[in-house]
Amino acid sequence: MDPLQKKESKENAFTFIPTGRNPPKGVCLPEIKSSKLCGTNYPLSIAFIVVNEFCERFSYYGMKAVLTLYFLYFLHWDENTSTSVYHAFSGLCYFTPVIGAFIADSWLGRYKTIIYLSVVYVIGHVVKSVGAIPLVGNQIVHVVLSMTGLSLIALGTGGIKPCVAAFGGDQFKEEHAQERSKFFSIFYISINAGSLISTLITPVLRGDVKCFGEDCYALAFGVPAALMVIALVVFVAGNRLYKKTPPQGNILLEVCKCIWFALTNRIKNRSQQIPKRAHWLDWASERYSKQLITEVKMVTRILFLFIPLPMFWALFDQQGSRWTLQATKMNTDFGGFVLQPDQMQFLNPLLILVFIPVFDLGLYPLVNLCKFNFTPIKKMATGMILAGLAFAAAAIVELKIEENATPDPVPQESYVQVVNLADSNIEVAILHHDLFQSSIEPFQDPDVYSKLILTGAQQSLSFRIQYRGSSFSFNHTIQEKSLYSLIVYKAEGNLTSYLIKDMGGKPSEGMAAIRFINTLAQDVNITLGKEEFVRSYSASNYRIVERGRYNNVKCRTEAEESILHLGLLDFGASYTVLITRNMSINLLEAWKIEDIPANNVHVAWQIPQYLLISAGEVIFSITGLSFSYSQAPNSMKSVVQAGWLLTVAFGNVIVLIIAQAAPLEQWAEFVLFAALIFVVCVIFSIMGYFYHSIGPEELIDKDNKRDTPSNKNMIGLVAKKP
Repeated sequence: MDPLQKKESKENAFTFIPTGRNPPKGVCLPEIKSSKLCGTNYPLSIAFIVVNEFCERFSYYGMKAVLTLYFLYFLHWDENTSTSVYHAFSGLCYFTPVIGAFIADSWLGRYKTIIYLSVVYVIGHVVKSVGAIPLVGNQIVHVVLSMTGLSLIALGTGGIKPCVAAFGGDQFKEEHAQERSKFFSIFYISINAGSLISTLITPVLRGDVKCFGEDCYALAFGVPAALMVIALVVFVAGNRLYKKTPPQGNILLEVCKCIWFALTNRIKNRSQQIPKRAHWLDWASERYSKQLITEVKMVTRILFLFIPLPMFWALFDQQGSRWTLQATKMNTDFGGFVLQPDQMQFLNPLLILVFIPVFDLGLYPLVNLCKFNFTPIKKMATGMILAGLAFAAAAIVELKIEENATPDPVPQESYVQVVNLADSNIEVAILHHDLFQSSIEPFQDPDVYSKLILTGAQQSLSFRIQYRGSSFSFNHTIQEKSLYSLIVYKAEGNLTSYLIKDMGGKPSEGMAAIRFINTLAQDVNITLGKEEFVRSYSASNYRIVERGRYNNVKCRTEAEESILHLGLLDFGASYTVLITRNMSINLLEAWKIEDIPANNVHVAWQIPQYLLISAGEVIFSITGLSFSYSQAPNSMKSVVQAGWLLTVAFGNVIVLIIAQAAPLEQWAEFVLFAALIFVVCVIFSIMGYFYHSIGPEELIDKDNKRDTPSNKNMIGLVAKKP
């Protein structure tokens, strides 16, 4: 039978707006109950499908919201590795829809495919949640379980992605096309509602709930797992109400076969004296019908236009990776309400729900009134420009953040600051180094670290201290790529010093770090959550604490007990607290030094970049889907949908490559992506200028009129008429 006739009346699982199917000859469909919602023409079965989609999207986006921080702080990967694995997982989620579509159309049908792959999905969530329990094995076990769980989740979510929406469309009769169109709007709202709620809730479960003394990633992954179980149960509960269409073969596979045959046939006959053909796909005419070949030509033109599109998704999907990491270095306090860094992602689904009606009912009609021809190509190019502007804004925010970042020593480099605990001014110099020229007052906050250039990986340096007309010399060993504080104090009437290593970077997750230096001639015990013993004239280790005010810290010696008022320990700051005695009132006191400045850039500065990227998504994504769907022949819409999903997958691959191959400073990486999207936008606009919408009948007429080999058609583009 002709391959086109096999596929003539069918829609593939990739089609988001199905037009219904007729059962193949000899297949009898079971009679479907005519249950309706509230007396309308909406089948009752769609309620189960919409609830299923809400729960599934909650499950997926909730898990994904905390994924980057899980890699960074639980598995202890660096930022580049965390970003790369995050985007590798995201890309895999958009490659696997091809597998789901093949299974549904060629073997199991949509209903069974959704059921079976949802079970795989649930297993993946459970494995992922178990891998986040600190008591389960060692680091290797956690990594293995996490990667296994993510692989199963990618297969599950990607596999059911092309099936669920189309299965919902199958529930409507052909005469209820208007209700079916409204269903897809409701379906899209359920996706964004699930995403919105989950990106608000799961970061709270991660950060505000403590498991085993640390952030509760097991719970943050476990709740999405429970929602996926509910999604599966709800979907199965509607079993008796569903209209189920049996599998009818895979048009995507047929298109691939046609293209492969054309290529191999052309190569096979390249040296033979056979008349040349106008288009390379015409070499498939020995096996495939002219109409199928013509429709494949239409699809290849659209897919050629898709080539620049992955760059938009490369920018868009960094909301969950680079932008979340940026938020960890910012102040997230909104007047008493503290937002988790990974909660900022909720802005995207929220803005999408706001922008869609604003654009459809306000912006687009206004543009039309201005007589501006805002074509789909121009809309998509505008979406790219907005994404580029979003990353330009992100780069500006990143530069502002780096203004109060800690020094980042390179090999044969270190930094030193001086803390004077003596009772008079001192002057410090380092032999053969021109540092610390000014006089340092007692208990004066160190302004900045001073940079030291070493002769090797470590070096012994001679510190010269002038104190009340006397000179003192101390030798200390400095290691490269480190930060130090030189503590100068009096002990038993003599001036002395010791060198302590400081924290090399900001505390993670917006936490604060604190250590205590005992300037007393006696040991002290300090109670900050738990009791800590600090010997006389020595320093404690750093303690990581939550951001907050600490005004009731107990400090106890053998003879007395005092309450220390430390004040606010802020986001991302590192503090040194010196325990001293106020001689006028004979009480213990605390003097707090901010070694690493707090995050002084508020996370609200990320709002402009979220506004721009979300507006870009509405203009780019919805327009692109609608445009590509309208340009594809009815039997090939699934192929175009597959191509669209693959642009998302390849976009994540781009981020993965850049993160690993070009280790730039973060602001420079943002500028690079902004520049790349602008370049790609120009290329896409040029391609779009030469793109001409053409139907299959017109393309057939063009093929029939060709009578010379020189009249060749472009593979991807048809020139516009002047």
